[in-house]
Amino acid sequence: MERLSEKVAIVTGASAGIGRATAKLFAAEGARLVVGARRQNELDELVAEIKAEGGEAVALAGDVRSEDYAKGLVELAVRTYGRLDIAFNNAGTLGEAGPSTGVSEQGWSDAIAINLTGSFLGAKHQIAEMVKHGGGSVIFTSTFVGYSFAFPGVAAYAASKAGLIGLTQALAAEFGPQGVRVNAILPGAVDTAMYREMNSPPESQSFITNLHALKRVAAPEELARSVLFLASDDSAFVTGTASLVDGGASITRT
Repeated sequence: MERLSEKVAIVTGASAGIGRATAKLFAAEGARLVVGARRQNELDELVAEIKAEGGEAVALAGDVRSEDYAKGLVELAVRTYGRLDIAFNNAGTLGEAGPSTGVSEQGWSDAIAINLTGSFLGAKHQIAEMVKHGGGSVIFTSTFVGYSFAFPGVAAYAASKAGLIGLTQALAAEFGPQGVRVNAILPGAVDTAMYREMNSPPESQSFITNLHALKRVAAPEELARSVLFLASDDSAFVTGTASLVDGGASITRT
């Protein structure tokens, strides 16, 4: 039985990694999709794949830092499918890394703008539409970094992603009475192009792998299944949570 049958969902950061895997899983579970990312070509390929597999999807490329783009995604969902039920605000960036004393003001601002402000702007317009139809589910991608694990050299990333946890709780409390659930996933390391680029030397990959109790990193599809749970009615009594999906990285440092 399709868990998202007749639901309409927005997925940002959908061109690769967790976002792409989630968009495909949502479509397989019956959702009608609006997918967003910066790169139109990758979005077009994703839409073509979803349609070839019997799903429904449309795409809109843009920058999550733009409120007009946030509004545009919601308007496209309503114009195409008539409503909005689910939003996975997944677009994000590592931002400028390195010793915090050397991080530029622009590097700091960019990470906050993409990871935190972009997610807020998305949720702002998504929730406004959801309450018209009795509620929905909003999901953010945060991280275990800065929540349960101190990781040096990524202050802007950690701060922006920790801010998402506070945003999750505030929105859940504010809009719960109107039927909107708001949750966040906190992944550990995930085998994406960004991860491989960041950790190309074998010794770096070994170090990251061994941070996890399971002694491996996740596949994007594994994170997608956790997002599906929070998007579906299986989690109908779950809101305001920061859900660790980190392979046990939060409980071991060796």
